[in-house]
Amino acid sequence: ITQEGKTSASIPGDIAFELYDTYGFPVDLTGLIAREHSKTLDVKGFDEAMEKQKARSRKASAVDTADWVPVHGDGETIFTGYDVLENEVRIMKYRKVAAKNKEQYQLVFDKTPFYAESGGQVGDTGVIVSGREQVHITDTKKENNLIIHYADRLPSDPRAVFRATVTRERREMISANHSATHLLHAALRQVLGKHVAQKGSLVNEDHTRFDFSHFAKIGGEEINRIEEIVNSRVRQDILLAEQRDVPLKKAMETGAMALFGEKYGELVRIVTFDRNFSVELCGGTHVPSTGRIGMFKITSESAVSAGVRRIEAVTAGKAEAYITRELAILDRIRGLLKNPRDIEKGVEEIIRQNVLFSGHVDALVKEKVYALKAELLRKIKKTDGINLIAEMVYLPSAAAVKDLSFSIRNEVSDLFLILGAEIEGKAHLSLMISENLIKERNLEATRIIRELSAEIEGGGGGQPFYATAGGKKSSGLAIALSKAITFIKKS
Repeated sequence: ITQEGKTSASIPGDIAFELYDTYGFPVDLTGLIAREHSKTLDVKGFDEAMEKQKARSRKASAVDTADWVPVHGDGETIFTGYDVLENEVRIMKYRKVAAKNKEQYQLVFDKTPFYAESGGQVGDTGVIVSGREQVHITDTKKENNLIIHYADRLPSDPRAVFRATVTRERREMISANHSATHLLHAALRQVLGKHVAQKGSLVNEDHTRFDFSHFAKIGGEEINRIEEIVNSRVRQDILLAEQRDVPLKKAMETGAMALFGEKYGELVRIVTFDRNFSVELCGGTHVPSTGRIGMFKITSESAVSAGVRRIEAVTAGKAEAYITRELAILDRIRGLLKNPRDIEKGVEEIIRQNVLFSGHVDALVKEKVYALKAELLRKIKKTDGINLIAEMVYLPSAAAVKDLSFSIRNEVSDLFLILGAEIEGKAHLSLMISENLIKERNLEATRIIRELSAEIEGGGGGQPFYATAGGKKSSGLAIALSKAITFIKKS
């Protein structure tokens, strides 16, 4: 129906797009429903609405970047962040950027203690201070070999000398996670084999995520062994050994591992935690010794793609908090089980009893279905050559209603069966139609169930001979059953 109140022979493209964009309703299904009602879908209009939305999305995500404004000349930024977390800096240039109606400023310093996002490690945050003025640095990234600092506003005097300070606690947590990743990489190769190679990583203040080549899921014993190796190296408090500005060829000759996805220049940095354990090319920040990691705990292991696995882990205080949470859960489970001496056996006994109980319930449901079937067969009404059953039933699950429907279908020809049930406080409809009635009377279950579902404020679907619907309005079941019978009269 159009906005003018007239019936349309075509579903407008903008309406179909609204169904797709707002409610996730597939356009193919909209077209199918249109054809079932002898209508067409304005595909061209849908495509035009889609393009307009894409254009709006591109515009919303576009970054408006102003020209660089020079302040103190130009040149390469000297990175001091391996050695210090604060130093005096000058702004060489700045520019304003706007994205999603938010303005920021990008600042380039002559030197900086802020690490720029690279090699999987996130960028530093902190502040720059001049006199009483303090400007927050919200992120640090690299662009065209520039170290760019994102500021929430421009300093009142860009020509001033500033004291740049990295957020110490955050940097230390990031460094701990990064060093732990190196130890993890070495432990993986020791436990799983030399085929293990890094395929990606993310290191931030909360956790480390490490993707690597491996052909199978890692078992519990292997996980434990990997953790043992890493934590052993943490307890040994191995000193960081680093070599800076090493020619790439010479570095590779030493046996240092190059990391996946990392782009190396002519000069590289070698990070070593025990010459016989972990030697990698890395530009990231690290702890001065492994003891600063505190503790290492793997929180998950999963597949990323064929031949690539992912491990996520936490360190230091985050690892302690994780273990504390897990032990608290274990204590609650122990309390629920009445504090058994062997909690594992207690859980196994609960599972055994549950399986046994489920078997008894299944048997009772089957008996209930059998009894209901006999009752419903006695209630068949002959209506214009159709065997009609339209009844409310009381069963615990949709699966039980389905079993009942198919059981009756196997014994009754020319069947039109509509059952209503309230299951766990929600409405459920089940519609079964004999194949011959679909062809001879045009009684198609999916079309009918969609109309009936409106009475229970829900939705449904299925196959031409069997369809179901669920909804939140159980009081509408009786109306839906009555309405279902009218389809017979129309056929």
